[in-house]
Amino acid sequence: MSDIPESRAIAERYARRTGGDRYSAMNPEVLRGLHERQEAMCRIFERNGWRDLSGLRLFEVGCGTGGNLLELLRLGFKPENLSGIELLPERWAEARHVLPGALDVHEGDATTCACAPASQDIVFVSTVFSSLLDHAYQESLAAAMWRWTKPGGGVLWYDFIVDNPANADVRGVPVRRIRSLFPEGTVRARRVTLAPPLARAVSAVSPGLYTLLNAFPMLRTHVLAWVAKA
Repeated sequence: MSDIPESRAIAERYARRTGGDRYSAMNPEVLRGLHERQEAMCRIFERNGWRDLSGLRLFEVGCGTGGNLLELLRLGFKPENLSGIELLPERWAEARHVLPGALDVHEGDATTCACAPASQDIVFVSTVFSSLLDHAYQESLAAAMWRWTKPGGGVLWYDFIVDNPANADVRGVPVRRIRSLFPEGTVRARRVTLAPPLARAVSAVSPGLYTLLNAFPMLRTHVLAWVAKA
């Protein structure tokens, strides 16, 4: 194990990434995956009896440049009830620029965040834990997220479950690992998102092929999970 603190290692790994516009919603496969995830999130909210989202408090861990929080605003969350934290200064600055002023965006390491215990209906984390290669750091972050979650609320999790052989800086997080990170929670997970390399290839031929292949769950590489706090 490296002696470099995980928070610093994360910054170094992100600095090596060269995604270009691969994750832009202007790409048809990205847009379809985004809509699929949004629909699955709405089903989770409905199962919890939350059709009106305006009164719910949600905190996003690793909010990046603010894209997910903008999505949540469109779904009906109020900016004063949303907040997030981002480790990387340049990504935090972009989030602060694009998000409403009433929405709190914190900069720094989420494991040391002063978020109040049991203050959030939902703690949201999207493609974060797959970038955390230190298991102890994962467990510290998961414990903090669980403290912030109200009883009756939960952790909303989106991440991939398989390793990427082309990228040693990330590691898939299987559902059994989610359960071990939140041993007191009840995990309900659904496979979503057609494998991105496959999605890009078939969408270049015909966007309709994305829908056809996405009908097979074994071709989906991510999970959207709800970890309920009793």
